[in-house]
Amino acid sequence: MRISIFGLGYVGVVGMACLSRLGHQVVGIDTNEAKVELINSGLSPVIEEDVDVLIADGRRAGNISGTPDVRAAASNTDLSFICVGTPSLNNGHLDHSAVLRVARDLGEAIRHKNTFHVVAVRSTVMPGTNKELTALIADASGKEPHVDFSVVSNPEFLREGSAVHDYFHPPYSLIGSENPRATDVMKQIYRDVEGPVIVTDIGVSELLKYVCNSYHALKVAFANEVGTICKTLNIDSHKLMEVFCLDTKLNISPYYLKPGFAYGGSCLPKDLKALCGIAHDFYLKCPVLESIDTSNEFQKKKVLDQIIEFGKQKIGFLGMSFKAGTDDLRYSPIIDVIEKLLGKGFDVRVYDKNVNLSKLIGSNREFITQRIPLISRFMTGSVEEVLAHSEILVIVNKEDEFNGKLSSLNGDTIIYDLVNIAPRNSSKNGGYHGLAW
Repeated sequence: MRISIFGLGYVGVVGMACLSRLGHQVVGIDTNEAKVELINSGLSPVIEEDVDVLIADGRRAGNISGTPDVRAAASNTDLSFICVGTPSLNNGHLDHSAVLRVARDLGEAIRHKNTFHVVAVRSTVMPGTNKELTALIADASGKEPHVDFSVVSNPEFLREGSAVHDYFHPPYSLIGSENPRATDVMKQIYRDVEGPVIVTDIGVSELLKYVCNSYHALKVAFANEVGTICKTLNIDSHKLMEVFCLDTKLNISPYYLKPGFAYGGSCLPKDLKALCGIAHDFYLKCPVLESIDTSNEFQKKKVLDQIIEFGKQKIGFLGMSFKAGTDDLRYSPIIDVIEKLLGKGFDVRVYDKNVNLSKLIGSNREFITQRIPLISRFMTGSVEEVLAHSEILVIVNKEDEFNGKLSSLNGDTIIYDLVNIAPRNSSKNGGYHGLAW
C-alpha cells in the first residue's frame, strides 16, 4: 500500500521503518529538512534499536523516501498517518496545533484527488479531536466525510528501547472508526502484525492511551510504596512482587477493573487499613495507598448525591450485601448510603433475598439486628414490593432474579444502576441512569 507519514519524530520514523519492512511504500513528510535529508540518505533521525537497519533496508529497496511536499505526498498515497508531536501545555492539556495544521494541509492536498483517502491519527490527542479533524479536512478539501475520506483513531503503544518489537508484537492493534471502508484499509495494514485487530468507538480509542499510561504510572507508584514498606520490615520487595505477579487470576487480570460502585467486604477495607497502619507505625509516607480509601468514600458520596439530585422521595434498593450471591454485610458500601438517606427522611425499601434469609438463621443475624436495626425495619420480602414502592430503583447487586423484573417497569421509574446489570433495558426506560456508563 502507498502510505504517507506526517511527522518524522519518534513515532513517525518507527512506523515508517516497520511499515517498510512489511512491504509498503512509505513517504515521510516533515518541515524539518534535515530529517528529510537523513531519510533520503537511508539514515534514521531517531536513535532506537533496529530502526536504523530497517530505514537503510527500506531505502535500498525503494520503499522509503522523504519530502517536505505535502500535496505530492498525499495525492500519491492511499493512507496518511498523522504522527506529529502534541506536547503538554502548562494547564495539563495538549498542544494540538501541529495536528490541526497537518489536517488543514491534508485537506488542501486531497482537494483534487479522486480516490478515497484514509487519515489515521497516531499522535496522542484529546477525545473529540477526530471530529475536529474531520471538519477541518472537509472544509479545506470541499470533500464529504466518509464518502471521499475518513479519519480514524489509531493510537500507538510503543515503548522506547523496544519500539520495533512492540510494533510487530503488540497486545492488539486498536482502530477507532465509524467507516467500514476505512476500517478495512487499516485491517490490511495490520494483517501481518501479531495480535488481534480491535475495532472500537472513536472515543474509546482516543482516551485509551491516557488510561493505559495512567495505570502504568499507578503501578509504578504502588510498587514503590510497597518497596518502601518492605525495606523498613527487612523483607525482599522484589521477591514479594514476583510472587504477587504470579497471580493472573486476580492480581494481574481483568478482575476489579470494571467501573462501578465502591468496594466492601471483610478483606479489602480491613487489609488496606492494616497495610496503611504498618506504614504509619514506621512514619512512612504512602500517599497512593492512603488515598485508596478516600477515593472509595468519594464513590459512596457520589451515589448518595445523585440519588438526592433525582428529587424523589420513595427509593428502593435491590441488593444490600457487598457482593451478589452472599449475605455478607461487612463494610457493604450501600449501607452507608441507605443510613444517610433514612436520616434525611427519605422513604426507603430494601430487598436482598440472601440477607433476608440471614436475618432469620444466618451468621449476619446479630449484625442486622444490632448494628443496622434501622435499616432492617425497611427490608421487604419480595422484589415486587420494592418495585411497587419505588420512584427511584437502585440496583446494588447483579442477581439473576432482577433482570426480568426491570423490563416490566414503566418509564416513570428512575433506574439507577450501580453494577451495569440493565443497559439493555435503558431503551425501554427513559429514566435509566448508569453509575459510570
